[in-house]
Amino acid sequence: MNELRTKSERRYQIFWTVFFILVSFIAIIPILRVISISFSSKDAILKGQVFITPVGLNTDAYTKALKTGNFLKTLGYSVGLMLEAALINMVMTILMAFPLSRRNLKLGGAIMTFCVLTMYLSPGIIPNYFNVRDFGLINTKWALLIPGAMSVYNMIIMRTAFRAIDESLYEAARIEGCNEFRIMWQIAVPLTVPTIATLALFYAVSRWNGIEDQIYYINRSSLYTVQMTLKQMIESIAISAEEGSTTQMTPENVKAASITLSMLPMLIVYPFVQRFFTQGIMLGAVKG
Repeated sequence: MNELRTKSERRYQIFWTVFFILVSFIAIIPILRVISISFSSKDAILKGQVFITPVGLNTDAYTKALKTGNFLKTLGYSVGLMLEAALINMVMTILMAFPLSRRNLKLGGAIMTFCVLTMYLSPGIIPNYFNVRDFGLINTKWALLIPGAMSVYNMIIMRTAFRAIDESLYEAARIEGCNEFRIMWQIAVPLTVPTIATLALFYAVSRWNGIEDQIYYINRSSLYTVQMTLKQMIESIAISAEEGSTTQMTPENVKAASITLSMLPMLIVYPFVQRFFTQGIMLGAVKG
């Protein structure tokens, strides 16, 4: 019986392993195609010969992309903004989640209910715009940082991770004379590093890919992130006749190169944080 169950479990694991490998491969095909187009020659692109591997190695598009519309400067600004947003988001999330994780907090249940309601009862775009305008945040960097300073969903995950910590550790710290802030900083935060790293990546990715708030609140090109610059570049990129005759570029080359450059920060950061994913999410979701 055990042998049959073992064989059945093995077949089950093999099936799902193969299934998810195929799904992952299908999901990565568009990325490989964009990267391949960015490195391919003009003739290969025009003839439709490029799929997931470059045809006729060509790096002229990257030179063009980096010189178009201060793309490199915008890329640096976007990375800085992403790091600032992740830091602000995590500070706000931790400061909200830790008090709400305490079971003896007065009105803790009512505060938690109010927070959850905000997930379902959004005021809409127009009231949000008026709110940002009245606080004087229009055309400032803070319009991209303050309105989304905390995700209630991520706060709930963080709160649950704090609640999973053994209460005896908190009691021992109080006996040693620690106040609540020291308990949070020296005990709770170090014990939930996987969850913090995971949520920080979620916040960073959200800010990196965010474009709607720039459309609503920002009219100054100097405050555009790489995604907004990329949108404008894709809509307006052109190759002059002179460039087209002396280089191996097409507009598709430059667009693909720009998209590839915009993906680089996430591709660099993800491998370092990926190992925290399972542990961080499970720690913040199982107990509570």
